[in-house]
Amino acid sequence: MDVVLSMPIVSSFHVSKEEQQVELSIIESAKLDPGNFAPLYEKYYESVFRFVHKRIDEKEDAFDITSQVFLKAMSNLNKYVYRDVPFSSWLYRIAHNELITFVKKNEKKRCVSIDSEGIQEIVDDIDSFLIEQQYAKLTKVISRLPEEELQLIEMRFFEKRAFKEIGDILEITENNAKVKVYRVIDKLKKMINTNS
Repeated sequence: MDVVLSMPIVSSFHVSKEEQQVELSIIESAKLDPGNFAPLYEKYYESVFRFVHKRIDEKEDAFDITSQVFLKAMSNLNKYVYRDVPFSSWLYRIAHNELITFVKKNEKKRCVSIDSEGIQEIVDDIDSFLIEQQYAKLTKVISRLPEEELQLIEMRFFEKRAFKEIGDILEITENNAKVKVYRVIDKLKKMINTNS
């Protein structure tokens, strides 16, 4: 697995209740007339593309996958159900599934963008007294995590997603998302300690 260091990410995954209500009216309109899907496409294309491109390092593949995401979203919009999280979570769930399919089908390498701020949060959750030299060790053990666990770490620590949104994207409960994240944290602790 490739690990790519990048700049810190500013969280853009939180949407106010008012914005969600406006968005819901656009969604309902798009359900009646697919021509009304354009504002959703324009609003989310770039962020979905970045979500995909951070995980698939090849730009052309990222463009193709992102196109598939919006094609599936538009054709399945009638199945969308509001769950008290932004519409983008539904799009990210579609993107997540498309990425898994693409990686398996094409035997491509999955890319992980790691920033120092996210690493620091993991270090703080693992043990507050870990020293800087263990950043490299942590990066190494993160790259050995299975895909499902890696996704949890990515979404929580590098993308700053709430547990509720993680749960929605992965189609599990918020509590289950929280439990799974902290199990991965415990696993990382053990992996770091056995690699000392």
